[in-house]
Amino acid sequence: MPKPVPLPRLASVPPADPPYDDRDGGGHITHPATYGALALAPLPARTGTPTDERRLRGLGQALAEVLAGRRPPETVQDRLTERAYRELVRAGKMIDTERPPLTGLPHVQRPYDGVIEMCLLVHCGTRSRVLAVRLERRGVQWLVTDFETA
Repeated sequence: MPKPVPLPRLASVPPADPPYDDRDGGGHITHPATYGALALAPLPARTGTPTDERRLRGLGQALAEVLAGRRPPETVQDRLTERAYRELVRAGKMIDTERPPLTGLPHVQRPYDGVIEMCLLVHCGTRSRVLAVRLERRGVQWLVTDFETA
C-alpha cells in the first residue's frame, strides 16, 4: 500500500498595499506628493547592490501598473527609449486584474556590460503574470529598451 503524500503547506499572501498611517499629528489625513503613484528614484549607472534591486523592482512595479491600466504611461516615459514608450502606449491594458498588481523580487541577468535583463512575477489575484524587461545604459542612466508580458 503506497504511503500517503502530505499536502503542501499553505502560507498567507501579503496584502497588495503596505500598511501605513497617513494622518498628521492633528488627525488630518495627508497624502504624500506621490499619492496614487509609485515614486521612482533614478537608476544609477552601476548596479548590483540590494538598493539597486529594489529600484529595479520599483521600475517593474510601475510598468506593471501601466500595463494594468492603473497608472498613466507618461509617469514612466523618462525611463524608456522612444520606441519602448511607443510600444507601451500602443500595448495599452495587457494585464487584466481587479486589484492592483504586485511585483515580486526581480531575477536579474547582466548578459553584457551596459545591459540588464530582468523578469518579475506580477501577482494579479487568482492569476499571476510574468514581466520581462531589458534595460541598456545610455550615457549616465538606464533606459528600458524592450519589455514583454505573458
